[in-house]
Amino acid sequence: MSQQPVPDHAAPAQATSGGTPQGRIASGGTPQGRIAPGGTAPGETTPGETAPGETTPTSAAPGRTDPSGTAPGGAEFEAPHLDFDGTTPYEDYVQASVLTHLQRPLSDDPGEMVFLVTTQVMELWFTVIVHEWHTAAQALREDDLPTAMAALQRSAYELESLNASWTPLAHLTPGQFNAYRSALGEGSGFQSAMYRRLEFLLGEKSASMLVPHRGAPRVHAELEKALTEPSLYDEVLRYLARRGLAVPAAVLDRDPALRYEPDPGVERVWEEIYSGPREGELVRLGEALTEVAELVWRWRNDHLVATRRAMGAKTGTGGSAGVAWLEKRAGKTVFPELWTARSHV
Repeated sequence: MSQQPVPDHAAPAQATSGGTPQGRIASGGTPQGRIAPGGTAPGETTPGETAPGETTPTSAAPGRTDPSGTAPGGAEFEAPHLDFDGTTPYEDYVQASVLTHLQRPLSDDPGEMVFLVTTQVMELWFTVIVHEWHTAAQALREDDLPTAMAALQRSAYELESLNASWTPLAHLTPGQFNAYRSALGEGSGFQSAMYRRLEFLLGEKSASMLVPHRGAPRVHAELEKALTEPSLYDEVLRYLARRGLAVPAAVLDRDPALRYEPDPGVERVWEEIYSGPREGELVRLGEALTEVAELVWRWRNDHLVATRRAMGAKTGTGGSAGVAWLEKRAGKTVFPELWTARSHV
């Protein structure tokens, strides 16, 4: 449909010196919004022409080549390199064939594959989150707050993805879970070495949690090292002390192999920080840690709910107390003084 002509009484805008007023035409031109005899309105095509963004029956869509290997308009460009010696560079980097052949279900139930892959995905997220928190701890030791903050913020996004991994398992009925539960034998999530390293970085230290790994010397040595190293929170408090805040000496000198216990002096430190400039960098550090703590709490509770739905109060795999064990874990607060200090600000 052609556009309606612009009314003759419409007031044209003034042009700059030497230009043509908007709505007027230079000699021999066509007014804006009008159509010259035999012409087409803006956005319309004459017979045989192609509208912008469309292709003729013989043309190639953007990003594709026609059979002659040319792009629209006749320009040539290279197709992807398809022939490689050995594996592809993608496979060499990602090791996808290794990842996609690690699944060995032990039952005939199709739901076991979902459980197995989801658990393996969780292990990969544990790995990258531990990497981020090690990066943050090292940066804090070097008084490099921007690098520590970047790692903490990335870990929050990764924790969200980790928590979303519960979705395929969160609505299992007891019958669905029981169809392959026997395949797990004594296997249980609390035996995950990478998850244990994650918990140790949060200050949840316990030498007894090394016992299940005595039969795997390399894993046991890695966990023993993680047990005796300062946690992420320990490094945060040492950093705050170097910034001049009154972190108690007993906290700074504590045995890092022991579980962190809340301290009133640390609570007063966070109260002081949160009572200061609202956009201060230490407040932003506190909020990044709070985000991590909240997402860890959500992870524990999602685990609890998924287990409760699938098996009720029965004994857990591996002989754990099942839901009772998870309820105890879910009740623990990560970075406790960051939460209690808010009552005093």
